[in-house]
Amino acid sequence: MGIGKASKVSECYVARDPCDPPGIPEATYITKNSITLRWTKPEYDGGSKVTGYIVEKKDLPEGRWLKANFTNVIETEYTATGLTEDQKYEFRVIARNAAGLFSDPSYSTGPITAKDEVDPPKISIDPQYSETLVISAGENFKIDADIHGKPLPAIFWMKGEQELGNTVRREIKNTDHFTCLSVKEAKRTDGGEYILLLKNIGGEKSVRVNVTVLDKPGPPTGPISVTGSTLRLFILVKGRPAPKVKWEKVDGEMKERVQTEVTSSHTCLVIDNVNRFDSGKYTVAAENASGSKSAVFSVRVLDTPSAPVNLKVKEITKESVTLTWELPVADGGAKIKNYIIEKRESTRKTYSAVATNCQKTTWKIEPLQEGSTRDDAGLYGIAVSNVVGQKEATIEIITLDKPGPPTGPVRFSEVNVQSITISWDPPKFTGGCQISHYIVQKRDTTTTTWENVSTSLLEGNEYVFRVMAVNKYGISEALESSPVIMKNPFVPPGSPQILDVTNITSNSMTVCWAAPETDGGSEIITYIIEKKDRTGIRWTKCNRQKVTDVCFRVMGLSEDHEYEFRVSAENAAGDGEPSLPTSYYKASNPKFKPGPPVNVHVIDTTKNSILIAWGKPLNDGGSEIQGYIVEICKAEDEEWTLCTPPTGLRVNKFEIGKLTENQEYKIQVCAINKMGVGEPTAIPGTEKVSQLHLLLLNYYLTATMSKQVKTLQ
Repeated sequence: MGIGKASKVSECYVARDPCDPPGIPEATYITKNSITLRWTKPEYDGGSKVTGYIVEKKDLPEGRWLKANFTNVIETEYTATGLTEDQKYEFRVIARNAAGLFSDPSYSTGPITAKDEVDPPKISIDPQYSETLVISAGENFKIDADIHGKPLPAIFWMKGEQELGNTVRREIKNTDHFTCLSVKEAKRTDGGEYILLLKNIGGEKSVRVNVTVLDKPGPPTGPISVTGSTLRLFILVKGRPAPKVKWEKVDGEMKERVQTEVTSSHTCLVIDNVNRFDSGKYTVAAENASGSKSAVFSVRVLDTPSAPVNLKVKEITKESVTLTWELPVADGGAKIKNYIIEKRESTRKTYSAVATNCQKTTWKIEPLQEGSTRDDAGLYGIAVSNVVGQKEATIEIITLDKPGPPTGPVRFSEVNVQSITISWDPPKFTGGCQISHYIVQKRDTTTTTWENVSTSLLEGNEYVFRVMAVNKYGISEALESSPVIMKNPFVPPGSPQILDVTNITSNSMTVCWAAPETDGGSEIITYIIEKKDRTGIRWTKCNRQKVTDVCFRVMGLSEDHEYEFRVSAENAAGDGEPSLPTSYYKASNPKFKPGPPVNVHVIDTTKNSILIAWGKPLNDGGSEIQGYIVEICKAEDEEWTLCTPPTGLRVNKFEIGKLTENQEYKIQVCAINKMGVGEPTAIPGTEKVSQLHLLLLNYYLTATMSKQVKTLQ
């Protein structure tokens, strides 16, 4: 006949996919009262943009999941504050998209302890500050550096022993990770050693920067120059009564060679065999009853200069040697007049003069005999003179050549299956120049072929190593090691022992275990927790991050599935044997036997039957009520008789028949669920009674049941 009329149009519905959970949150910064978390966005947002996140936390070990953020979190980072120091927490994240759909929670972070992270201070500074910073007076300069450390270190700028602050010309700017000291219009007094000092509970770190400010010279200074073998200071002294006179040396003691003479009119200080150490300031003080008077004298004793320093061979050719040196530390109180250079061949003991009037700090010695070797190296003499005398020094001539072999023996440390650390001492003979690098080679003891150590080592193989020093003139002879076998000094740890599986819910369980009896000689890095479904054949790893505690909450279980667990420990040698598997545990919320039925009462009686009724228990034990059983007993007996089938009744009313007239009975009712038979509710015995008696009995039973209900609540 055709198509009928269409129905009314339904409301609009939007087909939405569920939103995936966010990535596992990770702790990026931890203090004693806060933890900063970071996670990744859901792989699939359900077709609508993610508009925010909910962060939940749980106090361990017995806490429950609570919302941690009170405002919408838009970014994939959140800092949980107000935490308790040394308390352990777990965190998880839920995503919400623009359609209003919430994702499932992410995997939890695992246990995290709220305590301060300690990282000693570190300073990153421009390499230019490793050399002296030279500026002219009136210019500006600054010293800046990046700083690191947990907790954030305290910053101090020092100059000598004095802590610096802000002044009119000096400004210090500090942030959490940067510091800068700047000086405007520098003066000569701004030169010196600046110290940047960082401090936190992890330790201290400092860096020193030398600054030199170039300026016009200051005024000339004394003291009086004294020459000759004897020093005499003659002072006139007057006073009434005759004063007492005392001589002293500032910043030092007067030697036994120092003599003093005092008369009524003068005093005299005499030093025989004077030398440079007698230079300094001397004071003379006169005192009587009327007062005191003192005078200060600066004395400088001229002496022969000290030996030249930093004497070096600058250049060697087949016919000449060029020497350089620096001025003596002490010039003897007079200007250096000239230098005297002497040489000695390695086969002779006496020196011969090369130059006696050298005015510079460099000299080219020529001609020399071609063909020198490292055996020609030795000491050469040089003398410096001034108006007072001269001083001799020696120079070591070094023959440039390839270096000698490194100094043995070769030492081994940190040997394991994949790597080894070897060390040695530098060559005794460097070839006259700096060692640029070393060549390290290895050889399997089963072969004669040497190869560089850039290739990997094989576990269990025996190797010999050799080391050669290299400078710009060549490669030294090799230093060989003794054989060594590539093996770990430790073994994988033993098996943990699982103690208990607790806190079972429909999607999670807590597994606890005891540490292995042996750690294999290396600290345990983490534990690996695995699960296996009774219906499956594969073990699945439960933890994605390192676990160092001996308890772990396994999440993401399927409800009503049965699981067994095992745990293994890992150290630097690898994974140890897993523990014995646990028995199977079912992922379900905990269930109990039901509570007693309520409001059990008599509806009616006859001469051979009683009709009773009741209500559902207030607590079904977490499982559906499957039925009820009714039991009866004579008032004078203790043996109860089951009136209903063992599986119980599905109704809340039952008539007990085939009773004896005028016999009193006791009656009780119990509820049944999957866990078994619950507690009974009893009513007093009854008999064949009048209508008035029945009403009184019902009133009594109602009052009794009300009291029992309050007790259950």
